[in-house]
Amino acid sequence: MPTIRLLFALMLGLCVNAAALAQGNRLDDIIARGALRVGTTGDYKPFSYRPGQAADFIGLDIELAGHLAKTLGVKLELVPTTWPTLMKDLGEDRFNIAMGGVSINLDRQKKALFSIPYLRDGKTPITRCENKERFQTLAQIDQPQVRLVVNPGGTNERFARANIKQASITVYPDNVTIFDQIVAGKADLMITDAIETRLQQKLKPQLCALHPDTPFDFSEKAFLMPRDMLWKAFVDQWLHQTMASGAFAPMLEKWLSHNWQ
Repeated sequence: MPTIRLLFALMLGLCVNAAALAQGNRLDDIIARGALRVGTTGDYKPFSYRPGQAADFIGLDIELAGHLAKTLGVKLELVPTTWPTLMKDLGEDRFNIAMGGVSINLDRQKKALFSIPYLRDGKTPITRCENKERFQTLAQIDQPQVRLVVNPGGTNERFARANIKQASITVYPDNVTIFDQIVAGKADLMITDAIETRLQQKLKPQLCALHPDTPFDFSEKAFLMPRDMLWKAFVDQWLHQTMASGAFAPMLEKWLSHNWQ
């Protein structure tokens, strides 16, 4: 009798899961609607950048979004979002997927799904080159006289709050011009993703990325999606094929070498 009940419970669970998948199938909805809605912040080179409200988004993830839409046979709709409102906007179904250098973390994973990762990364400092020996370690950075600047609502602020207890932390709202604060001497450094420090030192010769090959922690970039396994499975397979075919590497190099000025 217990075995029969167990089998019945398993069958019931499978039926419920199948029904949930059928009701929440965003893949079919996207194709039926004829549009892929991609949420992106437009403030994170080389992934997503928008120089003005009337300008087009450009960047690695924007190009990948176009490829994904083409694969689906639908048009691409880019939906502006921000790091502080990213999870709220996703939960309110403002877009089907978030693309733009999103870091995988477990707090986001509690409410959504990530694709397979497409880039390995980690947090590392960037400062004016004359100060590069001063800020090699977290112990050197976490001193009362040090001024750290962060952008709000993302993993940079989370890392700073978790690891910096004595240095001052200033939240600066514009992720596009935040590095000018360091150049101008209004902040000593920022701790951000290694790939961003590599790019910013190219754009601003006054700045030096500190040990980007050996960051303070480990993280990965991926695409953020609602809890829909069918949609995730499609995105994962598309991303896997894009990377395995050799198409991804030249795209990444193209945007790392892009003349952002």
